[in-house]
Amino acid sequence: MPNRPDGLDEVLEPTIAALARSGDDALSKACAEGCPDLEQVVEWTERACEVVLRQRQASVLRAEIPALAERLVRILESIPLPPDLDPEWVAARFVEQLPQIRSLLSEDVEAAHEGDPAAKGFAEIVAAYPSIHAVSVHRMAHALFGLGVPVLARIMSEQAHGRTGIDIHPGATIGRRFFIDHGTGVVIGETTLIGDRVQLYQGVTLGALSPRRGEQNRGRKRHPTIEDDVTIYAGATILGGEAVIGKGSVIGGNVWLTHSIPPNSVVQISTPQQTVRDRQHAGEDWSDWDI
Repeated sequence: MPNRPDGLDEVLEPTIAALARSGDDALSKACAEGCPDLEQVVEWTERACEVVLRQRQASVLRAEIPALAERLVRILESIPLPPDLDPEWVAARFVEQLPQIRSLLSEDVEAAHEGDPAAKGFAEIVAAYPSIHAVSVHRMAHALFGLGVPVLARIMSEQAHGRTGIDIHPGATIGRRFFIDHGTGVVIGETTLIGDRVQLYQGVTLGALSPRRGEQNRGRKRHPTIEDDVTIYAGATILGGEAVIGKGSVIGGNVWLTHSIPPNSVVQISTPQQTVRDRQHAGEDWSDWDI
């Protein structure tokens, strides 16, 4: 083997110098842009969810809302913002949207209660349903995304994604009475438009067609539009900004769509053929799968 230093003392300073060196690479640019403390954002998000979903006492809200706004200002002050974007203005605009966010979430909970026969009550849905946590975070992150702080909104959405397995970009627009049953593996892209009374199941992807150079499509509508009263079953994939799923349609499990369908359509794949035989007469080519 070639001669090389073995001790920590001999490699420490060159390593520090190399890591501290700034350049024109992506990680150097990320450091220059700045990023809020992840733990602070996660803690703030959890506290905001608690206020919106559960808190009703005016005396508590009178203390919690200013505290929530103050912490948001501190987080925003830790990242570069456009010159015309004041952290206190963003916090005030966010706070004034909280009643509307709560109203939407209340309807989302009602939709879950109506759509899931396993639900035993509203408290169970609020406390335990991954969809409600993911959509709660999304509705707040969407508000901040619209106020011009996408980095904070993305951190919030990724916190919910890690906890629930539901990946909703904060730029996606979602209507009233939205419910994701089960939810694991759902992906909803940035420019998705979802109407009212839409229900999704696990594994649904509302995504983009992916060219080799994706930056060419940045800022364009890349994800589908789902109109009112649509149901999309497990494993379905709908791709592309030009795809519009018409009002009242039902998309079956494992369907793949890259084009629009008219209102009140039913889309399903043909049932795969299956052969059922007696194992004793299945033939030698049949594997022995005893476990």
